[in-house]
Amino acid sequence: MANAKSGDSVKVHYTGTLDDGSKFDSSVDREPMAFTIGQGQLLPMFEDAVVGLAVGESVNVSIPPENGYGLRREELIGQIPADKLPGDMTPAVGMQLQIQTPQGQPMILTITEVADAHVTVDGNHQLAGQNLHFEIKLVEIA
Repeated sequence: MANAKSGDSVKVHYTGTLDDGSKFDSSVDREPMAFTIGQGQLLPMFEDAVVGLAVGESVNVSIPPENGYGLRREELIGQIPADKLPGDMTPAVGMQLQIQTPQGQPMILTITEVADAHVTVDGNHQLAGQNLHFEIKLVEIA
């Protein structure tokens, strides 16, 4: 039986949880996730965990924030004056906005607080600062 190696196109089922056991994502109730090992499509530690698995085998891997979505950065939290929001927008906590950085890159901001004069936004990834735990099962090597 072949084992997965760098360069292989594979399909996996996975479940991702946080330290408190809460699930943040899973492919179990949908199609397995397809990717090519070593092409940098996913977090490197996730891809590396699949290397060496045979079809049907599972592995558990924990990914610290530094190797996941990074540490939370306070400088990515700020306020936008309400009069700078689109006129037809009714801001709400959890709503996401896309802006362009000074370098021209798109950035997603999540509204974390709404006040009369401004909204507070957070540019950190939702999983920044979190330890990520994955249960991964290899279902196919193409």
